[in-house]
Amino acid sequence: AEFKAPHIKITQKVFEQIANYNSVHRIPYLLVSNGINHYYCKVDFDQASYEFLEELPNYNDIG
Repeated sequence: AEFKAPHIKITQKVFEQIANYNSVHRIPYLLVSNGINHYYCKVDFDQASYEFLEELPNYNDIG
């Protein structure tokens, strides 16, 4: 998860920052928020891609 102050816009640079951190940890779900706008992604490391989600899945629904 990457949280920014409300006055900070969520930009490509913010996503690059969390992707850089995640290259080490390889966490399959990411959250980026400034408290106003929230973005959720599912990362596919095998395909080197990601998919935006409407919401984070429930922990019990993660395979």
